[in-house]
Amino acid sequence: MRIHFIGIGGIGVSALARYFLKKGHRVTGSDLASSEITDALKKLGAKIFIGPHNPRNIKKGIGLVIYSPAVKTNNPEFKKAKKLQALDYKLQVKSYPEALGELTKNHFTIAVSGTHGKSTTTSMLGLLLVKAGLDPTVIVGTKVREFGDSNCRMGKSQYLVIEADEHKASFLNYWPKIIVLNNIEADHLDYYKNLGNILKTFKKYLTHLEKDGILVANKDDKNVYQLAKNRGGKTIFYSLRQKEAKILKKIMRIPGEHNVSNALAVLAVTRILKTPDKISFKALSSYKGSWRRFDVTKILHPKPYTLINDYGHHPTEIKVTLKACREKYPNKKIWCVFQPHQYQRTYYLFKDFVKVFKKAPIDEIIITDIYDVAGRETPEIKNKVSAEKLVKAINRKNVIYLQKEKIIDFLKENLNRGEVLIIMGAGDIYNLNYDLK
Repeated sequence: MRIHFIGIGGIGVSALARYFLKKGHRVTGSDLASSEITDALKKLGAKIFIGPHNPRNIKKGIGLVIYSPAVKTNNPEFKKAKKLQALDYKLQVKSYPEALGELTKNHFTIAVSGTHGKSTTTSMLGLLLVKAGLDPTVIVGTKVREFGDSNCRMGKSQYLVIEADEHKASFLNYWPKIIVLNNIEADHLDYYKNLGNILKTFKKYLTHLEKDGILVANKDDKNVYQLAKNRGGKTIFYSLRQKEAKILKKIMRIPGEHNVSNALAVLAVTRILKTPDKISFKALSSYKGSWRRFDVTKILHPKPYTLINDYGHHPTEIKVTLKACREKYPNKKIWCVFQPHQYQRTYYLFKDFVKVFKKAPIDEIIITDIYDVAGRETPEIKNKVSAEKLVKAINRKNVIYLQKEKIIDFLKENLNRGEVLIIMGAGDIYNLNYDLK
């Protein structure tokens, strides 16, 4: 079948494109800009159109069009696809969550959910199941080294491990046998408006478990615990108070209590699947992390220092990551370069960002301009918030604002020897890593 992806460069959409390529389908896709993700898809055989979306990219003979959740209804390719669908009932047009949802119905699906830690937990679980010989298919929102720097691993068994995103209630398209629920916090408030609506949506999501389905829930998170304890069906709780937490903290390579918690969730799932603890602990102790999740590189020239690439963009993620960084490097000078992600998030969580950076246990902080997420911003909000306003509100001598294009020269002048530099954000700030390397 010929399949076209609108917005193929997205981290989730591209994973599904890889899945269909590995299944032998002919894949085309479009995106506004090229990236290492689109380049990798080209090498796998996909035909990629870069630039403004063009209705001519949607041709007769395509059997399925899959579009990113970021694509709006006035998108020219989307409009063309819907027009052709009206003329040809054989053409299917699905959003990425709808297309992934179809796969969940045909597999023993394990869905990893929560405001934070989804990618790490999904990667960890997928790798562990591989080492246990269960040969899962894994679709995750990051690149995993052991999967050949891919966000998709094709397995031959019934098991499908997916990262289940809550944005725009995407996970309501999924029908898992096991749900892992790490945490629930206020986020995506441009869509949900408040925490109450988020909790209602997660509650509805849990009803997608079949009668014999199992919820693996974080007892340490009050919102998760309240939802989990009041639902019918089987629930297995995990907590940092378990004896296993001390063992994992000693043996794991990636730092931070939040990662111990993620590993406890994985351990709970593997026990459900009857994987021996000996295999699980060995696999968890060898997990090195994934792309943009506390991704460590040693820079040797011209001055030696440690470079960390991290995706953290929510206040809680920033807090736990910087805390973990200080615990891992207690005697090092630590720099952080942070790019806020989306005006809406920065505006709604402004006070939380201020609080986190005021108390951050590191030495120097650079905050650059907010990453503008196409299709998800409004002029009213954009006029109310900025990186400069955030720095002013933090009001700390070691927190400064810099334009992104000035950061590299500033760091070259001010980094000495042996420091730790962490580049944080979910936008394009990670490109600084390539410039620094």
